[in-house]
Amino acid sequence: MLLAALGGIAFGFLAPQAAGHLKFISDIFLRLIRAIIAPVLFGVLVRAVGGIGGMRDLGRLGWKSFLYFEVATTVALLLGWFAAVLFQPGAHVALVAQVVPNAQKLSFLDVFVNAFPTSIVDAMARGDVLQIVVFSFLFGVACLSAGERAKPVLALADAVVGVAFRFTHLIMYLAPLAVFAAISGTVASGGMDVLFGLLRLFIAAWGAELLFLIMFLGGSLALFGVPLRRFIHYVREPFLIAFGTTSSAAALPQTLENMERFGVPSRILGVVAPLSLSLNLCGSTLFLGLATLFVAQAAHVPLSFDQQLLILLTLKLTSKGVAGIPRANFVVLTALFQSFGLPMEGLGLLLGIDALIDPIRTSVNVLGHCAAPAVVARWEGVSFPKNLEPADSNSLK
Repeated sequence: MLLAALGGIAFGFLAPQAAGHLKFISDIFLRLIRAIIAPVLFGVLVRAVGGIGGMRDLGRLGWKSFLYFEVATTVALLLGWFAAVLFQPGAHVALVAQVVPNAQKLSFLDVFVNAFPTSIVDAMARGDVLQIVVFSFLFGVACLSAGERAKPVLALADAVVGVAFRFTHLIMYLAPLAVFAAISGTVASGGMDVLFGLLRLFIAAWGAELLFLIMFLGGSLALFGVPLRRFIHYVREPFLIAFGTTSSAAALPQTLENMERFGVPSRILGVVAPLSLSLNLCGSTLFLGLATLFVAQAAHVPLSFDQQLLILLTLKLTSKGVAGIPRANFVVLTALFQSFGLPMEGLGLLLGIDALIDPIRTSVNVLGHCAAPAVVARWEGVSFPKNLEPADSNSLK
């Protein structure tokens, strides 16, 4: 996709008139992405909420993990949002976009009331992401309270997620062509401003991710007394694997193994780590906030305070449990844009620059998965050695 983005830039400058005729390719891609929104949201949210049936028996580990996850992802989301406000990466990008006809200017109270569906079938047909999210969460809570009787439903939700994984995987074969078409058309109409906007987005994303990594993750570890030198030694391998492969799944075995060698008890690691994989996607959450405001700036769509608050709340909810979906960020953004009147054409720009942002975003996700069990373990009173033992210092070389 990076090659497709570079090719689209060149084609947009060299053949601007022909570039405008390729829009149908990106339109087909966006239609296919929109088609999978409802199954993805329903499957992942029901599975994430209803699949924690033993959480009531986990006591302190459960609520401490959730509290840490929510604080971490909230800080990440707000940091991404404020990075977009500060850098204004999309301010001078002339994004050519169709007006979304079903975007309505409603008050916060109106949107809050409308978030509760009268029919989930109608909500899915209209692509109303807020109503789908609310229904899925409530349905997941009902599955949680039903206990053993809900197992077939949770199995169905898990199967839906598996099929959605394959569906989006197939769609992504069209992504390079869609990126080429979208960027070539935008460059043809916007010129160098588009490139400078994407460069500012790249700088803002990397800067915000690194700031979150140092200030929040590093600060939380220091606050709870986790020995930083020893922690860095054991997370080095998962970090490099995630950075090189841009896959949290590829780094998972090393994450679990190294955190156990670091000193996190298996009883804590076995609870916190699986939950973190679905509920603690700090790097992805940060990017969602940044990318949303970037597209709003590029399309010159003004957002009221109520709309910004609802967008942030929606991103917090829809980002849960989508770790297994390829390019899950863009499924979430597609659902959000459709509900809040932001242009779908912005996804083509984001896909074009995503190959350069994905390494740091995935690495921050993995470091968050490493930090969470360490923090919860210290919260539980577990002590870690401060210095590396001789065997440890040579084990990862």
